[in-house]
Amino acid sequence: MTDPVRQQYEALPYPPRNPQDETKRLVTGSPSRLAELNHFVFGGRRDFSQPFRALVAGGGTGDAAIMLAQQLADAGATAAEVVYLDWSSASRQVAEARAKVRKLQNIRFVTGSLLEIEALGLGRFDYIDCCGVLHHLPDPAAGLQGLVAALADGGGMGLMLYGRLGRTGVYAVQDLLRALLGDGDDVPARLQVAKKLLAQLPATNWLKRNPFVTDHVVEGDAGIFDLLLHARDRAYDVREIAQFAAGAELRIVSFVPPARYEPASYLSDAALLKRLEGAPMLERAAFAENAAGNIKSHVFYVVRSANRVAPPLPDRETAIPLFCEPDVAEKARGFKPGAMLTAGVDGWTAKLPLPALTPAIAELIDGRRSLGEIYREIQKRRSDVSWADFLGQFRLFYAAFHGVGHLMLRLPG
Repeated sequence: MTDPVRQQYEALPYPPRNPQDETKRLVTGSPSRLAELNHFVFGGRRDFSQPFRALVAGGGTGDAAIMLAQQLADAGATAAEVVYLDWSSASRQVAEARAKVRKLQNIRFVTGSLLEIEALGLGRFDYIDCCGVLHHLPDPAAGLQGLVAALADGGGMGLMLYGRLGRTGVYAVQDLLRALLGDGDDVPARLQVAKKLLAQLPATNWLKRNPFVTDHVVEGDAGIFDLLLHARDRAYDVREIAQFAAGAELRIVSFVPPARYEPASYLSDAALLKRLEGAPMLERAAFAENAAGNIKSHVFYVVRSANRVAPPLPDRETAIPLFCEPDVAEKARGFKPGAMLTAGVDGWTAKLPLPALTPAIAELIDGRRSLGEIYREIQKRRSDVSWADFLGQFRLFYAAFHGVGHLMLRLPG
């Protein structure tokens, strides 16, 4: 085994996971939550009772594969298959053990590199998840082209790439470690040097001053190595991601959560925001990234450039709203009329206004009722609420909960 990246993940599977924890919780997140990928990649129209193939390219210890497989199983998608692909046998063992604890039968495990997809004869996929992998390849563009070649017509991908600004301090410490380490140092020796250096860094060091990068603190040896001792690692800003996607003839449908990439999440001055009025989505996202300063990883959905699919709009009577997480649904039902939705990540806090009908709307969202059906149920209790009034309030409700990634829409048929 000569590749240092493969050697790293055989020695230290990442992220560290205990398979027995599957009895207590399901690790969820973006991309690849079922409701979310349907919303952004398929315009809310995907019927998961039909054959569906998903590839998790660079599956690691299994977070995405387990989440997607479990959600497909819960949805009764008996014709769905999740293919897990990773070149680390040690990582695969962890992922397989997690699937066994959950008794999941819809995952096919394959050992190999995403650069070998065609040679492995894996076929084509309706959806591809690739998180934390492309930025570790010798040629990320070639890796992305390989994924595009494996994408079925009408399909799409959920990707994650490191964010340049949010990882401030990481690459300076990587440089320090390269100056201290020789090529012959093995994994334990490298970790020992890294731990000594971290203990010696002054308070002025940018990594010490960056409270949003914490893998080296909370993820043990695997976190230290993955963050600071990785053999190949680069980061991107929004504009570079746009170029990266365009080079593979892909179109970015959305960054997630959407509100984190909107200038209005950081600026309240109407005159300043007016100057950005009408700016394209990618320009708004780049502005928001620079304003925030702490986005350490970019999660986004892409489809082929010729694919004009668009997420459903929150003003169609037939649209069906659904919460991505059960605990969010419970919280939403407890809001008082006119409350604010507060949600945050990595020090960013969104405070979004909610309409007076919030508790009533949240109570009726069950993943089956359409907006029209929700309105008719509300009107039984509040005959003074017109369809126009309801839509206005639902748009505000949707802007808040969808903005922080909690609410999606699907369409029938």
